[in-house]
Order: sequence, then structure tokens, then C-alpha cells
Amino acid sequence: MSDGQNQLVAGQLEVGQTGPSLVVDDLSRKDIVKYAGASGDFNPIHYSDAYAKQAGNKSVFAHGMMSAGFVSRLLCDWFGLGNITQFSTRFQRQVWPGDTLTVRGRITDLDRRAESVIVTAEVTVSNQDDQTVIDAQASSTVPYQ
Repeated sequence: MSDGQNQLVAGQLEVGQTGPSLVVDDLSRKDIVKYAGASGDFNPIHYSDAYAKQAGNKSVFAHGMMSAGFVSRLLCDWFGLGNITQFSTRFQRQVWPGDTLTVRGRITDLDRRAESVIVTAEVTVSNQDDQTVIDAQASSTVPYQ
């Protein structure tokens, strides 16, 4: 994916239009531990099977914010970081080592103004079983060029 800064043409956006997709193939335990290091969140539920199982889980699992980060990457690539004005997520289920995640977005509303378009988009992260992991919504201001 690219930075998205010059991809969108505000006048050509339509409700229902889909954006780029992002696939995270076969998420590994190593990826989860690397995220822990990057985020500073070293809760052992994310790297110790014994601890995770003691807490009632089948194994370690990814941080929710790791999956939200994939949403954020898609939004930045689609709309450009400087254009995003709002971003919210709702976590639906855990992400396990070995999962493959697909992130997809769709424009749900356009508010056309004199110098820009306020775009509202829904983004969904699904696992390999087509189960929703995250529902997200974002707004972005896309200037007319």
C-alpha cells in the first residue's frame, strides 16, 4: 500500500465505495511479542501460555490494540494520516496465533462541503473463518484537488 495522500479524488467518492484491503497472513507469536515490545504492554496473557490458560484462555492471544493498529494502517493508506479526523473501534473477538486477518473498508456517508468532503467509513477486521474481530468507524476530510 502507499501513503494514500494523493490517491483520492474528493469529487469521485461515492457512498458504498470500497477502499484498499490489508491482509495479515498467519499472525505469529513472535509478531505478538514484537508488538508487546513496541507498545510497552507486557501483560503475560499475550506471551505466556501458562498464564493465558490460567486466565481461562486456550493460549496466548494478540493485543486488541494490535488489531486496531491494522485498521489504522488501512485508514492512513486510504485517506492519508493528516486527513483522518475521527477513529473508533469495537472489539468483537480475540485474535490467536496463526490467525489470518483481512481488513476492509467501505464509505458509508459523504458530506460535501465547499473545499472538502467529510467521508465516513466503516472498517471491518475479519479472521480466516470470516468472523468479525473488530468493527471500526472513521471520518476523514478529503480536500478537493
